[in-house]
Amino acid sequence: MKLTAIFIATAFIAAPTFAAEKSTLRIGVQTSGTLDWELSVLPESPDFQIQMQPVATAEAAKIALQSGAVDMIVSDFLWVSQTRNMGAEFTFYPYSNTSGALVVPANSTIHDIKDLAGKRLGIAGGELDKNWLLLQAAGKKQNVDLNTTVEKVFGAPPLINEQLKNQRVDAVLTYWHFAAQLETQGYRQLLDGKELQQDLGIAENVPTLGYVFKQSWADNHKTALKSFFVATAQAKNRLCDDAELWKKTTVKMESASVVLRQRYCDGRVNLWTNTNQKAAQQLYSVLFSLNPKVGNSANLAAGTFWTAE
Repeated sequence: MKLTAIFIATAFIAAPTFAAEKSTLRIGVQTSGTLDWELSVLPESPDFQIQMQPVATAEAAKIALQSGAVDMIVSDFLWVSQTRNMGAEFTFYPYSNTSGALVVPANSTIHDIKDLAGKRLGIAGGELDKNWLLLQAAGKKQNVDLNTTVEKVFGAPPLINEQLKNQRVDAVLTYWHFAAQLETQGYRQLLDGKELQQDLGIAENVPTLGYVFKQSWADNHKTALKSFFVATAQAKNRLCDDAELWKKTTVKMESASVVLRQRYCDGRVNLWTNTNQKAAQQLYSVLFSLNPKVGNSANLAAGTFWTAE
């Protein structure tokens, strides 16, 4: 009996202890996006490590996520709701309040949405791009049917910017960082996503862009995921508070300007509450009424937004 007790005690003392293994988060990062900026300055964490997987476009990122090649991408909650209605289990956590913007030449006669009628409009994305739907909804409030009164040119953001520079279009509706680059080159931003939402009567901030991942994967990596979201918020703050770090991190950008930094920092998500989520539902209902192809119903699919509880 005594020998057994001694053996158990000795075994307990001698047993080695192992640190918990970090979770690897495989993230699809667009080559023309901004996510890699903050991932490059993430603080060290005992809970996770990052594996970045470059993807060429937003569509390529979605394919990578759906195929299981990556665990997480940045996309919009409209797509998340669509896929959930088709049986997928993707869910959304906010990444940025900054979305697209409407940009015109400095000397343009376009000063309001109504002025777009009869003009050529370059649109980054496709017919269901959230910025295009927002602009149409805002136009509808002013009794302007932009879908029938403007000449639409769809394309990738770099191509759309070039169309504007070569005067092949009169205005562009593009992603925020491409809009900021145009501003740096002397173009004028007329409206951004936040202003369009306000025009539709939505007072609360609705971050349309967010991290997207599978619910089951999140359930199995909850600690790592929560730590990651804390770390990304810290990384954003570091980039916004430290001008030298910003300059060093964005050195590959053609014009990592004051405007670009301002737009990036304005996009920080400080609140994500039930009130913001209800505002997202309100926005979704408006967009659905404009184009039913947005989803299967006027309501967001249950589980569209991820909660850590």
